[in-house]
Order: sequence, then structure tokens, then C-alpha cells
Amino acid sequence: MKEYKTESIRNIVLASHSNSGKTMLVEALANFTGATTRMGQVEDGTTIADFEEEEIRRGISLFTAVVPVEYNGLKLNLFDTPGYTDFIGEVISAMRVADGALILVDSVAGLEVGTEMALQYSEQFNIPRMLLINKMERENANFAKALESVQSHVETRLIPLQLPWGEKADFKGVIDLLSMKAYKGNGKEIVDIPAEFQAQAEEAHLALVEAAAEGEDALLEKYFENGDLTDQEIIRGLRSTIWAGNFIPVMVSAGANKIGLAPLLNVLANLMPSPADVAPAKATNAKGEEITLEPKDDGPLAAFVWKTTADPFVGKQTFFRVYSGKMVADERIWNSNKGEEERLTGMQVPYGKEGTPASQLHSGDIGLVAKLSVTTTGDTLSRKENPIKLSSADYPNALYQVAVFPKTQSDAAKLSTTLSRLCEEDMTLSWHNEPATRQTILQGMGDQHIDVAIRRAEGKFQLGLEIQEPKVPYEERITRENAAMYRHKKQTGGAGQFGEVHLRVSPLQEEDFEFSNDVFGGSISNNFLPSIEKGVRNVMKEGVVAGYPVHNVKVSVYDGKEHPVDSKPIAFEIAGREAFKLAFKGAGAVLYEPIMQVEVIVPESNMGDILGDMNSRRARVQGMDTQKGRSIVKAHVPLAEMLRYTTTLRSMTGGRGYFTMAFDHYEMVPQHLAQDIIDAKRREDEEKED
Repeated sequence: MKEYKTESIRNIVLASHSNSGKTMLVEALANFTGATTRMGQVEDGTTIADFEEEEIRRGISLFTAVVPVEYNGLKLNLFDTPGYTDFIGEVISAMRVADGALILVDSVAGLEVGTEMALQYSEQFNIPRMLLINKMERENANFAKALESVQSHVETRLIPLQLPWGEKADFKGVIDLLSMKAYKGNGKEIVDIPAEFQAQAEEAHLALVEAAAEGEDALLEKYFENGDLTDQEIIRGLRSTIWAGNFIPVMVSAGANKIGLAPLLNVLANLMPSPADVAPAKATNAKGEEITLEPKDDGPLAAFVWKTTADPFVGKQTFFRVYSGKMVADERIWNSNKGEEERLTGMQVPYGKEGTPASQLHSGDIGLVAKLSVTTTGDTLSRKENPIKLSSADYPNALYQVAVFPKTQSDAAKLSTTLSRLCEEDMTLSWHNEPATRQTILQGMGDQHIDVAIRRAEGKFQLGLEIQEPKVPYEERITRENAAMYRHKKQTGGAGQFGEVHLRVSPLQEEDFEFSNDVFGGSISNNFLPSIEKGVRNVMKEGVVAGYPVHNVKVSVYDGKEHPVDSKPIAFEIAGREAFKLAFKGAGAVLYEPIMQVEVIVPESNMGDILGDMNSRRARVQGMDTQKGRSIVKAHVPLAEMLRYTTTLRSMTGGRGYFTMAFDHYEMVPQHLAQDIIDAKRREDEEKED
């Protein structure tokens, strides 16, 4: 593939709900522009963009693939993103480095939750958006209805640039409202607009010219004077108004049937911005000062790493976008985040699974390099003498957790390294060891997301994992003050063990733990106090009443006894441990549970069901709102009630509802539920003993 300068590049993310036809559209565009000789099929697993084993097995996109398409002297880097909401992290990563979004809408289904989220994130990233109503050849296809379903949700006005030439089985091509011509089939054959569509096209053309005139004051004046604009003026006005986000242009196609491809490419080429047209990127220099990066080859080098993948055959692959300067193969570059040097060996232009070698990449382009040692997603590559950092995107909090266990001893040895590598690839995937439950927790956006991660661990890294529903990380606390003593005495012939400890426990509000020495008169030597504290801390880790860590407690040692010969540190450690247990049990021990801040977004028709379900989950509703036919419920809900909520919400709303969740605070567990948790722990301990 030849080199392309900044002005000749278009970075376009394709985003929508699953099964809107993104992958097949990319396939059709690659075939139409001569990049391939035959079109692959999703069902056969032969498409350029869906090449991972899991994608082929499931028949859906799971990861973002970059497919560059060459057209009229331009390179269009198309990012084919997953549509299933579990994989929203892939969409966010692609939008972070794209300059425009093409959002697909199924002509039958209309606006769906994945499309809604694509619109939301493209607005958040402030990139120009275009709408493509796809699959116009389908039975029950309805352009007007699909358009209305989106317009009723978004506040930005939709302006058709194209109209369908027929619908369903009669979908013959596209009526282009810029040129006022009809494009038959894939668009190579251009004819006059059929008479039956002429009036509709003229009305829509007028609305389009008015929208273009609003793009510039000079154009608006000319339009009021003359009542019309030239084709070039219309394009100029549309660019201004689309890039400003005032309008969303609408096109039509049947990607899998290769209908409407040429007019679509013309729109993308003419109306999508190049990296040179967008606002310069903001970054920070070595002093932490904010700087502006112009997309110029002679600027300071700054390339943002937006995706990494681990491949057992070719090693780690790093995808980056050049924001300033140009990347030259086999040079040494500086990872500004890690403070280490890397070498760009074998730099490539990504093309689905494959890549074509590139000697240099100009500012604004997308590249790929293998076998970088320390670089991960979110890092910036620059020069050692001028380190620059670009900011990463914000990713949503995890919504779904599983506890993972290695299947064998050899799996246990590589558990942490493999989980870390998986999480490096996917910014919405994370793992940690939960001290409260002593479980390894893997968390992501939903059950499908976790399932794909588990299968990747097995297929790519040969790590066998078992999964379980995770335990809730409860905390044990006390509600009142109490004192207790314990004497540890052990005589086994020869030197014995002796230690007596009197201590008092009381609840703490602000701090987690406080240990004080309030012994007067030297009844316990100071050198034994650290041993008593160690014994107390060990119990705090293991818990007293239900096996969960103890928090927010003050321990005061106020008396005790020691023996001149038999007192040893271990004796006071044991005495401190047992005295703490006795004092804790009599101090009104209670369980606390994590409470999450939850925001649920559903169609208005589901509002009643959601509120009823929330009440059954011990939720405290904090507020309700309505926006564009959607209801938003904000509530505090115990984590114990939210572990599998993703699945429940999807089934309750037919996949149209989604939610966000973040930890908020800890709260006391109701007594009747706490007793059940304590009893369950007791039964578990008894089973282990048996």
C-alpha cells in the first residue's frame, strides 16, 4: 500500500448495534475498491474484519479490526467495531483515535441499544457523525420509520443526503441529493432520478441546501439572495455544519448486496474530515504543561497506542495513531508513560488479520508494530529528548464479576501473568485478588465478555480456568465497646509459654484501625506489644463471626500479666488474638456490605417493571428522570443484589436497557440476612472439616 499524506487520510469508525451489517459493509467496500477479488461471508468465517477464532465461532465481531480502503486518491481507515454492548470498550478505543463516525441503523429494527450507545459515545468524543440506514433490501425495510426511530432519540437534526430508490425487494439503488442523480446498484451506473421519486427528491434537496447554507454566514447571505448554491458551496457548507455537529447526514445502502457503495464512498471522501481538518490534539510535555499537537510531519513525534493484542505466534501487536511527526520503521522511540526505549521493528499498515510493511507513516495515520516489550494500551510513543503524553479514554466500570480458579497446578503458576496480559488488551476487563473472600476476581461488562476472555485464556495462553459466582466482600464491624481478657498458658516440660492480655475494643468512624498501649505500671513489657498487635491484625484479616475482614475498630490493651521465664512473643500473640475474638463477639458484631451507585437507562414502557425489580433488590431509589423516550433510574443497591443484573436487565427489556455501576459506600446488612450469611459460613467450615 502506498504512502498517504495527512490530508489524504480519513479515520472512520463504524459503530452500531450487533447485526446492523458493519462487517459486511467493510467487506463490500474492500471488494468494490479492488482490494479483494471476492467477498467473504460472516457465516463462512471468511471476512477480512472478523478473523479471530471466537468471532468465527460466534458469527459476530468481538474486537475492532482496521481495514484501509483506497478510493479516489484517498485512504479511508475503516474501524469495524463490535456491536454487542459487552464489548463497548473496543468501540471507545476506536473512537478515541477516529476523526468521524459512520453509525449504521438496521432498516427493519431501527434504533437499538448498541446504536444508541454509539451515538452517545461519538457525541462524547465530539467527532462528526453520519448515519447509514443499511440492509434496505430486507423484507419489512422502512427508511422513514428507521429514520424517525433515531430522530426521536437524538436532539441533533437528521438531514438525508440520499434517498432509497425503492425498498425491500425493489431496492435498486440510491438517489443522491447532492448531484440530484440516481445511482443504480453499486453506484457505477448513474441515471436520471425516476419520475415517481422526483418531487420527493426536490423537496429533500431543498432541505439539504438550507442546511448547507447554515454552515457559513456568507453562504446564508448568498442563499437568501439567489435561492440556491453551487455544488461546491453546498459541500463547503455541509462540511462546516456537520463538523460542528449541527446536523447528522443520512445515507442508505444494502452493504451485503453491494448497493449504494460508490455514493457512500463519495460522501465519506468529501464530507468526513481528514486529520488535518480536526482540532489539534492536547497533550502534556515533560514539565507537565499542556501543549497542542498540530498534525504535521515536521512536528514533535507523538503516537497514541489505542489497542494491543497478544498473539502466541507473532507476539504482542501494538496499534497506534500518529498525532504529530511521522513514524519511521526500525527507529528507536521512547515510551513516555513507562520511561523506556522501544524499537519499531517491522512496522506495518494494519489490514484485518494481515498487515502490509510500511517504511514510514505520516501524521494522522494508523500503524501496527509487533514485539514492543513494555508498551500497553493508553501509552504514548515519542522521542526521548521530547517526551509527550496524550490522554487515554475513560472506560466504563465493570458490571459483571466471576471468581476464577486454575484447573491444574501448572495453570496456577501462570494465572496472574495471563490475566494481566488479557487485561492489557481490553481496558474494560480487569482482575484483582479480593482479600475479603480470598478469591481471584475477573470483571468485565457482561457474561459474554467474560466468556470470551476465559476462552481466549484457554485458546491463546493454554490457561485452564474454572469460574464461579463470586462471594460478596462483606466487612465485620462492631457497634459498641467491650472488654475481654485471655490467658495463654502452656507447659510441656522445660520452658513453657505464658501471656495474659486484657484489651478493650470500640467502634471507629473515620479510621480503619487504631491500636493503643494503655498499660500502666509495666504489667506487660513494651517489647510484647508488637506481638499482641500482630495477633489482633491476623484475626482482623480472617474475621471473627463470618470469615470476613474486620474494619473500623480501635483496640486498647490496658492490662495483662507476664512470667519472668515463660513469657515469649508467641504467647502474647496468641493471647492477643484470642482476647480480641472474645471482645469482638461481645461488642455487637455486625456485617457491612458494599453499596453500589447504579444508573439504569430503559425505554419508558419498562419503567414500572424496573422499579418493581429494584424494590425486590433492596434498592433505595435516589432519583428518576426522562430523556427522549428513555427513563433513567438512579439508585443505591447492595452489590449482593447486582452480581447478575446484566442478564436480568437484558431479558426484562429485550436487550434495550443498559446500566452503569460504581462502588459508593459500605452499609450494615439487615440482621435477618446477616444471620443467613453467618450460618452459611459455619456450614462451609463444617464441610471443610469433614
